[in-house]
Amino acid sequence: MASPSDPVPDPTDAPAAAPTTWGAATGVGSVPGTDPVEAMRVVLGELPDLPHLPELPGRGAGADLLGRSAGLLVDLAVDLTPAGWRLVPRAGLDQRRAREFLARDLDALHDVAAGYRGTFKVQAAGPWTLAAGLERMRGDRAVVDPGARRDLAQSLAEGIAAHVAEVSARLPGARVVVQLDEPGVPAVLVGGLPTASGFGKLPAVEASVVEQELAAVVDAVGAPVVVHCCADRAPLELFRAAGAAAVSFDSGTVQDLDAVGSAVDAGLHLVLGVVPGTDSVLPAPKATASRLRAWWNELGFPADELAAAVTLSPACGLAGATPAHARAAMAHVRESARYLLPD
Repeated sequence: MASPSDPVPDPTDAPAAAPTTWGAATGVGSVPGTDPVEAMRVVLGELPDLPHLPELPGRGAGADLLGRSAGLLVDLAVDLTPAGWRLVPRAGLDQRRAREFLARDLDALHDVAAGYRGTFKVQAAGPWTLAAGLERMRGDRAVVDPGARRDLAQSLAEGIAAHVAEVSARLPGARVVVQLDEPGVPAVLVGGLPTASGFGKLPAVEASVVEQELAAVVDAVGAPVVVHCCADRAPLELFRAAGAAAVSFDSGTVQDLDAVGSAVDAGLHLVLGVVPGTDSVLPAPKATASRLRAWWNELGFPADELAAAVTLSPACGLAGATPAHARAAMAHVRESARYLLPD
């Protein structure tokens, strides 16, 4: 026991947290199929530098992005109605199913990847995309109600933190990072979300409000956060200001090179979607790497910094692809990343 004469520890003397080591290639999240064990084997085999917990929406309600994230909520209940996911007084069958899917995924993770050491990624809908996708009991979207948004964000952050702890317990040698999927943010910012009736648009939300409420979740999850947005006009500066350690986007949809350059200058890691998430003819990995080198040169950064600054991924989830294309897309980003290494 410390005595009154013992010196008081200076918190600035505590060791700094180790920087996140981002792998060369990863996936966005979803993959085809319904077997979590097989999906985990494929992801771990094809993306060994930054594997992720596979999402399998092919299993049905509760395995989709909104339902899966709703399964993480603490002290809030949702259920699936003909109009979509809705906040309700008590948890129903669909939320229980979502939690069962997550439990099976964690069992598969332990069975397949228990000895993994390195960075490992989990995914969930971000607070704005979740609020935009859930309806309140009165029928309008939760995104229009500041109180409902706040409750959802707090519940989501608590649930994600618990999820990170569960994954960490199964992968004691891994460092877990969290991907918040926020494809809905651009529409929130410009007033592009349809009303529940579909006949109008919801009002835009100020960028400062979006940033503040996203930052609260980023700060509370207890792990480094990458914010993913595959929609056009991904607000990279807003994500950076909200505390993201990395931003993830489709390299073909972001045209504002100044915004990308500012993100890199600010120290954000980039997770770049470089191949389609649906079946298509893939270029040679070397050609993808050459395209990225040209893009990086246009940004004005030294060529030898590219490999450390980016992680390659498919542009979006792979749930809509055939199993063969999904595996090929993972292999493609892994092989393309090798061509980015300095000579």
